[in-house]
Amino acid sequence: MDALSDTDLALMKFGVGQPVSRKEDPMLLRGEGRYTDDINLPGQAYAVMVRSRIAHGRIRSIDATAALAMPGVLRVLTHADLEAAGFGPLMCALNIPDRHGKPMKTPPRPCLAKDKVRFVGEPVACVVAETVSQAKDAAELVELGIDELPAVTDPAEAFRPGAPQLHDDVPGNLALDFHYGDAEAVKAAFAKAAHVTRLEIVSNRIVVNPMEPRSAIGSHDAETGRWTLHVGCQGVMGLRGGLARDVLKVPPEKVHVLTGNVGGSFGMKSQVFPEYGPLLLASKLLGRPVKWTDERSESFLSDHHGRDHQRVAELALDKDGNFLAVRLSGYGNAGAYIYPPMPATTNAVKNLIDVYKTPVMEVNSRVMFTNTTPVAAYRGAGRPEGNYFMERLIDMAAREMSIDRAELRRRNHIQPQQMPYKAPSGMNYDSGDFTAILDQALAVADWQGFEMRKRESARRNRLRGRGIGSYLEVTGPPSKEYGGIRFEEDGTVTMLSGTLDYGQGHATPFAQVVSERTGIPFDRLRLLQGDSDQLKVGGGTGGSRSALVGSQAFIEAADKLIEQGKQIAAHVLEASATDIEFAHGRFTIAGTDRGLGVMELAEKLRSGLKLPPDIPQSLDVSHVSDNPPFSFPNGCHIAEVEIDRDTGEIEVVRYFMVNDFGTIINPMLVEGQAHGGVVQGIGQAIFERTVYDAQGQPLTGSYMDYALPRASDAPSFTVQSHPVPCRTNTLGVKGCGEAGCAGALPSVVNAVIDALSEVGVTHIDMPLTPEKVWRALNGSKG
Repeated sequence: MDALSDTDLALMKFGVGQPVSRKEDPMLLRGEGRYTDDINLPGQAYAVMVRSRIAHGRIRSIDATAALAMPGVLRVLTHADLEAAGFGPLMCALNIPDRHGKPMKTPPRPCLAKDKVRFVGEPVACVVAETVSQAKDAAELVELGIDELPAVTDPAEAFRPGAPQLHDDVPGNLALDFHYGDAEAVKAAFAKAAHVTRLEIVSNRIVVNPMEPRSAIGSHDAETGRWTLHVGCQGVMGLRGGLARDVLKVPPEKVHVLTGNVGGSFGMKSQVFPEYGPLLLASKLLGRPVKWTDERSESFLSDHHGRDHQRVAELALDKDGNFLAVRLSGYGNAGAYIYPPMPATTNAVKNLIDVYKTPVMEVNSRVMFTNTTPVAAYRGAGRPEGNYFMERLIDMAAREMSIDRAELRRRNHIQPQQMPYKAPSGMNYDSGDFTAILDQALAVADWQGFEMRKRESARRNRLRGRGIGSYLEVTGPPSKEYGGIRFEEDGTVTMLSGTLDYGQGHATPFAQVVSERTGIPFDRLRLLQGDSDQLKVGGGTGGSRSALVGSQAFIEAADKLIEQGKQIAAHVLEASATDIEFAHGRFTIAGTDRGLGVMELAEKLRSGLKLPPDIPQSLDVSHVSDNPPFSFPNGCHIAEVEIDRDTGEIEVVRYFMVNDFGTIINPMLVEGQAHGGVVQGIGQAIFERTVYDAQGQPLTGSYMDYALPRASDAPSFTVQSHPVPCRTNTLGVKGCGEAGCAGALPSVVNAVIDALSEVGVTHIDMPLTPEKVWRALNGSKG
């Protein structure tokens, strides 16, 4: 057996498929992370927002006289200042047509409220002072004269005649009346069905709660006219584009966005937020940087919320339990302003079908304005909800038709031989082995041994239930992505990507891909994502796209590097470029042992190697990839819960998941993503509840009233993989970042309802709090 080369040995440890520890963890554990609030620029001032305490009202006056007289106060900005400076409002980045093909209603959102306030927490003024304390004290003295108007917080109530109107140009508060599907075909399928299951179901509103609150520092260079924003976000290029286009009204090249470490986002930090405009204007007016950092109490009000859908879900089946059609109707809550409402519309369409061969479908969604915090993407952004609705329908149908719930799923699975499969959602599934995954999950969860565990729970006065949550997500929205490779003077190599790591650990799997492809040592590779001046394009991170599109861009960039390297190596080795081969990180002359490594070639270039003008002058690559189509990660989660009969308290006691993420670049990171997603799913299913009163006042505005899952609420997870490589990208990867939520919601809720079926309960809406469960156990609906 030939001896393994150093490159081969390295790939055994750091190549694709290896559980490599995250590059950034030692730095973060030492407290050396650099988050936005860690940055302090010379001469910076500090901003505090004055927010509305009223959910709906007309602004009569803003009196900053007393505030401006306070020590250290530099400016108090209002909408009038922004308007005078030519700053624009925030605009919805995507317009989804309604059922008649007409555009969605997208009233602009002013950075600081103009004429009206529409939710508690809306910024009305921005106070800038020498210190944070001075700005806070002054903000308390800004007097807002607001004539209060009636408020509406429920989307169904907002649609009723006579409801309070939020926007003058949006009659009936209806932002979008969305429809997808063949209504007549669905109607016919329901008409001939032997059985119809109908379920009124809610996906509860979520406060996103990333570990790091939002923060930003705005500055302006008077000589160049350039704006710079230090900010935590999900992609610097997208944020730059939105700021430049909508707020600043300048070419994108006039805006520089810088992002360091980001302490979580889950979709929320992807948008341009209203605070950024006042910060940038203040920095220009004062000639110095201006910093703002949110506090947790403000985050509850001002960070975009997630979910909040009210649905009627219906499933039509024939006498043998074969699915004939699925229909989803109801409301999505946009909040006071509109952001791309894919969770309630297009993403509901793409993900409702799940893993089942359902012939026809229909989705009807009224997206409504209400006097609540705006709703935007939250981990999964409609994907977990779509799977949740279908999986709840299946469990209910199985019970109503006296069919085993696992067998009903098997009966309706799309089979591997049907791939590629054109779903009625318009999606083309390329791969999957859904029945095998279900069976593997049932086996690992010891499904057959459940009755013994149930009896043991009963001896302790506890109910026990089990739930299945199959899922299929449509991930990796196709868009261009940047993949750059740059050899530095110090011998390191920089990977440049338009994705952005806000906790996922991108540096490690990207380095695994590039190292395997090029032979560049893993420990020499560095990742740069957070500087808009150094990128060409960038789709950011969202929709579980990064492993798919980022890796694809790096693979294509690596191939370009190799082609350039062959030409340069041919010159160094005095051979024809057509005779140069590349393998294991080395360029060699075919049929000989003469060659040199990629890093050796890079060193020669750094040392001043002179090259003919007709060949590449560097190994550096700057590449824009036309990315592959969607991927379809899928899997099956099984949860077991115990319920205390006396208190209604739920404990998730066992949890198993079998996932198909295609080719797995780093199994350690994938498992971590699955754990996090499941815990967030458990949070929504059991704990998290956002409540407004009749006046639009949030009643769950702190951790005193809003429950998040703790470590003690998470069970031990058993994670197994059943990979079926994706056929539409080079590596065969499928997105994994949001799948934990998609499997957790249905598996946990189905398990709870299974336990409560002993007392005749067929459904409870999330969150399944102890109070709700106790009332169900005691026969009360109050």
